[in-house]
Amino acid sequence: MQHPPVRLLPPRRFGDARGWFTETYNRDTFAALGIGCTFVQDNHSLSVPAYTLRGLHFQTPPRAQDKLVRCVRGRIFDVAVDLRRGSPSYGQWVGAELSAATGDQLFIPVGFAHGFVTLEPECEVVYKCSDTYAPEQDGGIAWDSAGIDWPIPAGIVPELSAKDQVQPTLAAFDSPFDYDGRPLTPFA
Repeated sequence: MQHPPVRLLPPRRFGDARGWFTETYNRDTFAALGIGCTFVQDNHSLSVPAYTLRGLHFQTPPRAQDKLVRCVRGRIFDVAVDLRRGSPSYGQWVGAELSAATGDQLFIPVGFAHGFVTLEPECEVVYKCSDTYAPEQDGGIAWDSAGIDWPIPAGIVPELSAKDQVQPTLAAFDSPFDYDGRPLTPFA
C-alpha cells in the first residue's frame, strides 16, 4: 500500500484522573506508517498575537527537510503545498487544525512548502526536522500565492516576518524538487 506524502497523525492518548500520556514519536511506529526519515533537529516557536502567519517555508536539496509538526499550546491551521516538479498536484495544498487539545501532528515530506497561522494568542509549535538548518538552502514562497483558504477573518491582516513579506510567488518559483509518484490527497 502506497502512503500519501503528507499525513495527518492523530495521537493515541492514555488517560486517567491525573491527565494523559502520549508517544509523539517512535522510529519503528513511524517506519510502519511509511515514514522512514531520521529526525536530527527540533524547533520550538512562540507566536504571541493571534493570526501570526509563518510560511511558506522549505529547504532545497541537498539539505531538504521532512518535518513533523505539532501545536503544544493553542491552535494553529497548518498547511503543506506541493512543490514537486511533474506532480499532478503541483501547487495544491492540504491543511488541518492542530491544537494542544487534540495533539494531532502533521508530517510534511521533502518537496512541500510548510506554513501555519495561529488561531488564538500565545501559540507554541514544536517540529522535528530531518536535516539541520542550512541558511544557504533556505527558501520560501509567498503565503498568499498558492490559493490557500487561510481561516483569517475578513479585515484581519496576518502578522508576517520581514522575510515572509518578500517571498516570491508560487508562479515565479522554479522548483528543485522532483515528483516521487505519490500525488497529494485530501485527509481522510
